[in-house]
Amino acid sequence: MFTGIIEEVGTLKSLDGGVIEISCKKVLEDVKIGDSICVNGICLTVTNFATDFFTADVMPETVHRTSLKVGELVNLERAMKISDRFGGHIVSGHIDGTGKILNIGAEGNALVINISAEKNLLRQIAAKGSVALDGVSLTVVDAKNENFSVSMIPYTREVTNFSKKRVGSTVNIETDILAKYIDRLLNFKNVPAKLTENFLLANGF
Repeated sequence: MFTGIIEEVGTLKSLDGGVIEISCKKVLEDVKIGDSICVNGICLTVTNFATDFFTADVMPETVHRTSLKVGELVNLERAMKISDRFGGHIVSGHIDGTGKILNIGAEGNALVINISAEKNLLRQIAAKGSVALDGVSLTVVDAKNENFSVSMIPYTREVTNFSKKRVGSTVNIETDILAKYIDRLLNFKNVPAKLTENFLLANGF
């Protein structure tokens, strides 16, 4: 489990035969074989490491569903400890799909980033809710039928790979875990649903 608060930006050095290699330092300070590290929002298991890199196995499903590319900067976060402060939101490290940055605009001291995504992801994204983009915990500003937007403070941009993101860049998307379960309950086929949209609205959801 992760929080979406990035600890370090590393570099994806290689992706060969289902093995990924990431160059980094900070997240290796107390690493052990078998530990989980979130790489651009993807939960990976450490299989080998040295002082300046670690490797992990990557399934074909992960490669197909995400935006992993050799040479790119990647956001890194170690799995949270029970004793840690919970600074972001619940991030599982299971990517739901990808989106494209449509535009980036300034609003006061913040950046507003507009992102296109498939409808099955957009239905699980709500204004003022949470979403993880490349593993970064962000608050949704607005959610529409074709796209959504998030707001990012300068600090977050500086300490993540978003410092290099541009219009057209691809981002990994993980929707909020609560939204996934509600969506599943509301849309489960062939089973009479006791939990309905009207029930949720009537009870303050």
